[in-house]
Amino acid sequence: MTDNTYQQSEYPTPGSYETQRSGWTGWIAFAGVMMIISGGLNALYGLVAVVNDEWVVWTNRTELLVDISQWGWVHLIVGLVMVFSGFGVFSGHVLARTVGVIAAAVSLIANFAFIPAYPLWALVVVTIDVLIIWALTAHGSEMRKS
Repeated sequence: MTDNTYQQSEYPTPGSYETQRSGWTGWIAFAGVMMIISGGLNALYGLVAVVNDEWVVWTNRTELLVDISQWGWVHLIVGLVMVFSGFGVFSGHVLARTVGVIAAAVSLIANFAFIPAYPLWALVVVTIDVLIIWALTAHGSEMRKS
């Protein structure tokens, strides 16, 4: 007598991996929210710099090698990309996380370069970008719906 029941392999088939949600998904939610907030603020500051390139910090006395309107375009574009990928992070999609890490890295570099112009704001954004990159790379796959 033969048994025709399906024998399950001890090895999972590709695509059948299930990711369990853990307490670390809070960091992913934090990264998504911070991407939306900091991206929106970067886009807002970028828009102000594009429209009014005479706008500077009151105590700023240093010279910059880049025009403020160029800084504004960079921050406007990176800010919008961060907002959209921030919404995508909540879906757990790998492309949204990848774009989020790249956008946060570009934002980190851009804000690091402009520490002489906006020191406090730039250091805050650099810190937030580091936390976003850490959360998306260390625990990003846990947000994926199983």
